[in-house]
Amino acid sequence: MSFARSDRSRLAQWWFSVDHTLLAALLTLVAAGFVLSLAASPAIALKKGLPAFYFVERHALYATLGIAIMLAISVLDGSTARRLAIGLLLASVGALVAVTFFGAEVNGARRWLRIAGHSLQPSEFVKPGFVVLSAWLLTEARARQDVPAMPLAVGLLMLVAGLLVLQPDIGQTTLIVGVWGVLLFLSGHPIRQALALLGVGLLGAIAAYFSFAHVRARIDRFAFDGAEAHSQIARAAEAFRQGGFLGRGPGEGTIKTSLPDAHTDFIFAVVAEEYGVLACLILVALFGFVVVRAYVRGWKEPRPADRLAVVGLALLLGGQAIINMGVNVGLLPAKGMTLPFISAGGSSLLSISILAGMLLAMTRRRADPRRLKKPGFAVTVDGSRVTGRSLS
Repeated sequence: MSFARSDRSRLAQWWFSVDHTLLAALLTLVAAGFVLSLAASPAIALKKGLPAFYFVERHALYATLGIAIMLAISVLDGSTARRLAIGLLLASVGALVAVTFFGAEVNGARRWLRIAGHSLQPSEFVKPGFVVLSAWLLTEARARQDVPAMPLAVGLLMLVAGLLVLQPDIGQTTLIVGVWGVLLFLSGHPIRQALALLGVGLLGAIAAYFSFAHVRARIDRFAFDGAEAHSQIARAAEAFRQGGFLGRGPGEGTIKTSLPDAHTDFIFAVVAEEYGVLACLILVALFGFVVVRAYVRGWKEPRPADRLAVVGLALLLGGQAIINMGVNVGLLPAKGMTLPFISAGGSSLLSISILAGMLLAMTRRRADPRRLKKPGFAVTVDGSRVTGRSLS
């Protein structure tokens, strides 16, 4: 793509201001997700009695739609992206409430809505809007004392976390509470507030352990019994051993046939078996690069709310990837969380594309109004030249 510097069209302005490196890294992740779906999805489709490329075709459709959404959002300025985040948050919270009453129950959890024959998981869409609005509220709480921003930020956290616990979705709850806590610390609030949140989080984890049988069973198996021979985590670990450093080759993996969630929660293990640990390390490096790049660009933002939002979105992306990978390698108990851009699933792909679009929108190069100064003036008085600075 090429534009002249004199071109003042919106597309040209976007091209000259967007972070090309971050955009390329995100598109690489999208492409990697499609390629890796060819390895993991056909076996699961056949096992379910579906056409071999059923999930591959769906992945291609949602990935294409996701790219369009990501690019469309990246054209927005920071303020418009924030308003979009608020609208997305309100719609997602409404959908979470609807899930509580009308959601389809699967394995004891209500997380999905059926709309026009398609499944929608509102918890995926609530995260980007939640992070952006939380960043703005926490920033306002530091800058203005006449606005009840801090109570609103705490109330928002309690609302979203409460709706997720009702599903129950402890993994997503843990992720958003953790990100919110980091934003609280980075926004400059007293560290005692972050420590208090940590204490509440620990109490919440203990309560979840004793309140939800599936949470208690997963933690007990992970902490006391180790990976059972027939559990998904044990099979994922076997995939890493079978794949070695370079893998068994595309399509040669066998563990995926015994992993019910090979195309979603455990696709990282499929990558390990067929493409090897080397491919897994490349994926880890790519996610790490996206997070670090977003951090670097985010801290250059002149507006504190945008700066904190970029850091929060990057942390959300990286944290979800770390949790998924940690489960696959046996470092964390099973969470039911997808690997961004890589795992199959329409809600996951579309929501992470929205997040990526907001990252691109908020990291575009912009002039800092505080650095813009009008040129000085010069006048001649009685033959003497007097210079000065313009009023601003």
